[in-house]
Amino acid sequence: MNIIWLGHSSFRIEIGGRVLLLDPWLSGNPAFPEDQRARAIAGATHILLSHGHGDHAGNTLEIARELDIPILCIHELSNYWGQTERVKTIGFGKGGTIDLGGVKVTMVNACHSSSIDFDGGRPTYAGSEAGYMIAGDSHTIYFSGDTDIMADMEWMGDLHKPDVGILCAGGHYTMDMARAAYAAKRYFNFTTLIPCHYKTFPILEQSADALVAALPNVNVLTPEVMDVITLSPSTAL
Repeated sequence: MNIIWLGHSSFRIEIGGRVLLLDPWLSGNPAFPEDQRARAIAGATHILLSHGHGDHAGNTLEIARELDIPILCIHELSNYWGQTERVKTIGFGKGGTIDLGGVKVTMVNACHSSSIDFDGGRPTYAGSEAGYMIAGDSHTIYFSGDTDIMADMEWMGDLHKPDVGILCAGGHYTMDMARAAYAAKRYFNFTTLIPCHYKTFPILEQSADALVAALPNVNVLTPEVMDVITLSPSTAL
C-alpha cells in the first residue's frame, strides 16, 4: 500500500489494486506543484470526497471527467452532480460501505460543514460532511476529512480498529495538532499517523512538532508533497 500526500487534505492512496484520490484539490493549492499533476492522478480508479468546500472538492469534477472515474460522496451531492454535471457518482451515507473490489470504503461521521460555491460564489448546501474508513491490504485507514474531536470517534476506533490515521490538524477550521493528538490517544490505536490540512495557509499551523511530541509511541509521518509512504501488510495490527 502506498500513500502519497498531495498537499493540504489531498491524497493518492494505492491500495487493494485500486488508486484512490482523496479530496483532490490540485490547481490553486499552494502546496502542490502543478507540474506533478499527471503523476498525481495517473491510473486513478475512484475519487473519495469528504465534503464540498473548494479546498477539498477543487479538481474533483475535472479529474472525474478526464479519467472517466466515479466520485464517491454523500448522497445529496452525488445526486446533484449526477444530474447537473457530466460525471459518474456513487452516492451513499454514513454507515454505508462500498466494495470496490480489493478495498472497502465506509463513510463515517465528521463534525464540520459542507457547501459548494454556486451562482457567483453563493454557498449552496452540499449534503453532510464525512470521513472514511478505507480497508485493504491488511490495513484500515481512517481519513478524518475536516472535523473536530467527536465522541463518535470512540466507537469508530473500537469497531473499525484503524491502524493508519490521516487526521486534519491545522487548527482554525478543524482540530489543531494538540486536539488531533488528544483524539489519537483517547480513541484510536494507530501505528502510523499522518497529519494534514496544515501549512497550506498562514492561518493554519505550520509544524507538526506538537503532534509528534505528544505521540511518542506512534509513527507520526510528516512527508513532503509527492513523497511515497509504503506500508506492507506485515506492519498491520
